[in-house]
Amino acid sequence: MRKLVVSEFMTVDGVMENPQWTFAYGSEEQEKFKFEELKASDALLLGRVTYEGFAAAWPNMLEQTGEYGEMMNGYAKYVISATLTEVSWNNSSLIKDNLLEEIMKLKLQPGKDILVFGSCTLVQSLISLGLVDEYRLMVFPVLAGSGKRLFGEGLPEQGLRLVETRRFFLGGCCSQLRAG
Repeated sequence: MRKLVVSEFMTVDGVMENPQWTFAYGSEEQEKFKFEELKASDALLLGRVTYEGFAAAWPNMLEQTGEYGEMMNGYAKYVISATLTEVSWNNSSLIKDNLLEEIMKLKLQPGKDILVFGSCTLVQSLISLGLVDEYRLMVFPVLAGSGKRLFGEGLPEQGLRLVETRRFFLGGCCSQLRAG
């Protein structure tokens, strides 16, 4: 079965909304980590807001992003939205209903990891449904004070197992956690 992997940028106080603060801490190590993470997957699962931002940006960034951009544009993209009526970014499909059933179908298909970027509301739904297999949390040395938090109130208690932690040059680290 394919893994559903949630990969997020977040502050020390858990804020993941509008991660502009990441640009001050970028490093080659982080870029390499994100590249390897993308290579280990072959599909993206996105909420509407993240999809709209990515669909507006990635098709125009091929020259600057090279192979990473080719993968982002070429991978299958599954968009979860109750409001969109169509999706136009290359290889995108819309999922409007039956989130549990549709994600389980995707996980049962042959292939690599299914990767979720951003998409806070979607991720919280996936957590509530017990569908997340792994979290990759890139924590930056910033206190935002306010904003959307990945692990908000109302989520079910869940035990996680620390698989790995990496510290990156210029601060920040990435912790890899598995559900169960």
